[in-house]
Amino acid sequence: MAFVLLHKPGNVSHPNLSFTRPTPSPPPPKKPKPVDTFVWPRYGFDAARTRVFNEPHGLVPPFRVGWRFQDYELLEFPPVISGTTLYLLDDNGSAKAIDKLSGRKIWERRVGSLAAASPAVGVAEQMVFFPLLSTDPHAGQHPGNGRFVALSMRGGHQVWSRPIAPGTESSPLVWNGTVYFGDQDGTVRALRARDGHLLWSYHASGAVKGGLAYSDGVLFFGDYAGRAYALKADSGHQLWAVSTSGAQFGFGSGEFYSTPAVAFGRVYMGNTDGRVYSFAARTGQLAWATGTGAYVYASPAVQDTPGLGPTVYIGSYDGNMYAFDARSGSIRWTHNSGGKISGSPTIVDGIIYFSDLGKKSTAGLDARTGRQVFSFSDGAFNPVISDFHAIYLAGYTTLYQLQPHHAS
Repeated sequence: MAFVLLHKPGNVSHPNLSFTRPTPSPPPPKKPKPVDTFVWPRYGFDAARTRVFNEPHGLVPPFRVGWRFQDYELLEFPPVISGTTLYLLDDNGSAKAIDKLSGRKIWERRVGSLAAASPAVGVAEQMVFFPLLSTDPHAGQHPGNGRFVALSMRGGHQVWSRPIAPGTESSPLVWNGTVYFGDQDGTVRALRARDGHLLWSYHASGAVKGGLAYSDGVLFFGDYAGRAYALKADSGHQLWAVSTSGAQFGFGSGEFYSTPAVAFGRVYMGNTDGRVYSFAARTGQLAWATGTGAYVYASPAVQDTPGLGPTVYIGSYDGNMYAFDARSGSIRWTHNSGGKISGSPTIVDGIIYFSDLGKKSTAGLDARTGRQVFSFSDGAFNPVISDFHAIYLAGYTTLYQLQPHHAS
């Protein structure tokens, strides 16, 4: 034991030997905030203008108002969306960019004095296109000396513009680098979107007030002479032109203000003669024409509704929202709003939203049954668009963001 204690090893310390302190692990990188690339690029949502946005994201009533943007001028047509920005054209010819998350105005440009259309977004060109009925300072409600203007999406500065002498209220369509629209004199134009260069033009028999719909390389539209048309989008070559009576080159019984919707191999439009029309997209042959009780200025919404089948939804000045069998034109159901319906419906998550011009209000109906599931005390013409998170409702002069009650 004495030997062990006497020879017990002592403490050892060599502090100058190589010594490395451990490097703390870096914090995990922050996940980048996802970029919102959603686009509602035109009036009617898709190129065929079916006016349907059915995405299962819980955008169903009840809603709460997230923000309000008071424009102080008539909002006859809804805005469009690109990313986190809404682009709006009011009836007084003022173009605006609005942050869709906060309702804050980003920029504003007075591009005209009279307008009645939605703009269109050209994502590839980073431009927004605005059709104007007039640029005269005292135009009132009288079209003339109109213009078609392209503004930059980011700052709202003018990139190019073209005079449109009679004026235009045709909500434009941008497709494959080309922008299409009609005017009050019946001229349909195809312009190169990046610089406004005229690619072709076509002269119809009457004013082209509605937008043009596109499907499979063909443009469809109606005019104020009561004719429906199909043109090749790349050349403007006429494929067919028929009157509302279905007779070739005959005068129609009413006027087409309605922007057509294309689906199921058919073209659907409302007419001021009180009827809703369905034409064969390939030939222009009249498939059906079903009467309502009054003018049909509205554009249709068209979808294959679960539990109901292919259906056309459209309102009439008689105050009814109609659901027509898309194949036969027979009436599936009607809903009386108690006023008069001038503007067009939009379907979001299986609910049809429309405004009543007489009552200055907006309603939502179950697309399958016609049962009312939503009401809002503002609205006049074309009320709603949507993205994955909210509905944006155009009231008479106020734009609203509507969010589901469960949204944070």
